[in-house]
Amino acid sequence: MSLPDNVHVSTHPLLQSLVSQLRSSIASILAVVVLNQNTFSSVTEGFDVTPLPEQNVTGVLPSNVVLVPILRSSLSMIDSFLSILPCENVPINYVGIYRDKTTLSPIEYYNKLPALKNGGTASAVIQSLKEWGAKKIIIVSIVVSEEGVTRAANEWPERVEIYCATVDTALSSHGYIIPGVGDIGDRLNHTH
Repeated sequence: MSLPDNVHVSTHPLLQSLVSQLRSSIASILAVVVLNQNTFSSVTEGFDVTPLPEQNVTGVLPSNVVLVPILRSSLSMIDSFLSILPCENVPINYVGIYRDKTTLSPIEYYNKLPALKNGGTASAVIQSLKEWGAKKIIIVSIVVSEEGVTRAANEWPERVEIYCATVDTALSSHGYIIPGVGDIGDRLNHTH
């Protein structure tokens, strides 16, 4: 399997073990992988007065992180990211997209960002965030298809990084990843 250079498939043994179980802890491990030292850097923001000598107050850059979960499948990952991010009041902008069962095209039903264009879900969100003015986009997904992740990675290769736990190589005629895990939104919300 040959994927673009900006696609990062985790080989972490714990993550690979948990993929088959699809527990919420996977999102926590992915959050640690994604929010590594290459994403943030520390910066001295001033001094703090304590009974001890003055101490530097250290913050992180970038401080302007925005989480954009795709409704409904990404909702389960938000708490994991918020628990690890050192930034206060991280904004969360939700985008609602579902896949038309006949055409397999993404259909937007909720979006505070500019209107999405046609294409796969991740590609549509990348394009929208690019137009919105995002400087860097990090996509996190537990399971991706080779075709879908390649398409998304090539949407804006110099500014998009994609992190995933596993890459499955096939899609069904209904657009589901094989073997995949089924419709994550339906599984998380007990709907069909």
